[in-house]
Amino acid sequence: MGDLALVIIGIIIALLFDFGNGLNDAANAISTVVATKVLSLRAAALLSAFFNFVAAFFFTTAVAKTIGTGLIDTNFVTVPMVLSGMVGAIAGVYLATYLGLPISASHSLIGGFIGAAILVGGFKILILSGIIIVLIFIFAAPIIGLIGATLFSLFVLWIFRRSRPHKLDKYFKRLQLISASLFSLSHGANDAQKTIGVITLLLYSGGFLRTFNVPYWVIIASYLTIGLGTLIGGRKVIRTMGLRLTKLKPVNGFCAETSGMLTIVFCSLFGVPVSTTHVISGSIVGVGLVKRATAVRWYIARNIVWAWIITIPFSAIAGAATYSILDLSIL
Repeated sequence: MGDLALVIIGIIIALLFDFGNGLNDAANAISTVVATKVLSLRAAALLSAFFNFVAAFFFTTAVAKTIGTGLIDTNFVTVPMVLSGMVGAIAGVYLATYLGLPISASHSLIGGFIGAAILVGGFKILILSGIIIVLIFIFAAPIIGLIGATLFSLFVLWIFRRSRPHKLDKYFKRLQLISASLFSLSHGANDAQKTIGVITLLLYSGGFLRTFNVPYWVIIASYLTIGLGTLIGGRKVIRTMGLRLTKLKPVNGFCAETSGMLTIVFCSLFGVPVSTTHVISGSIVGVGLVKRATAVRWYIARNIVWAWIITIPFSAIAGAATYSILDLSIL
């Protein structure tokens, strides 16, 4: 099979991953606004999908360049390796969505790439500095989200401490429309770029690009696809995030979304492929802790954390297995 055919297949698989990313991560953007009954599931999905796509016109491709050139030495990258990494990533994302577990599509992608890359050239072709940053943010992202949401919630509740609960709910239901929209914008800005980076890497390793410059059609296709995935949304994951982790009121949803959005935008501007799932999960736990520690269903949080821990190893094994099969078939 020629490189052109493999690249086309790879692009299709990358967009399938992008769709699955939106499917799983829809919960990140809309679970709070659905849980607080500000919007119906369908209306929230439509709102989030729109802002996921609109993010294409507001942000650079810094995260895409990190994914494409900051994790694996591009001198050793081959089309089959990228294709195999994507299959590994898809295995992790779609399985988690089916089980209703919110995982990091970013880490699933990175795990798939690492597994395939090690088979190609061993550990020496990995850019450890880039991978270490990603690994640090596996733990840092939920902590930042938790601390940010806790402090922001305390600040907001102090300002409105004399407001009646009914009036407070009415006010923050309106504000939550803004915070959910901005979180969706930040989600698209960080997560769609991961697929942009992969497709550009495919084109570069296949010899269809002389330098790692992102084609405009790749940007539009990636943002559109993640928006479609968000529009459909994984109902099980939305239920886990919005209804099972802790009970949310409009003010809680606003604080979680706003603090989470600020964290993701900051990371996106500096090209860090942070997990939006980790950030918003930490933020939701943070607003729950403001009420009381028992307001958080810790057994749900424990299951989510375990899903995070096994994401990279699972995807790495799937990516390596796919490369072994693909390499044999090509030979």
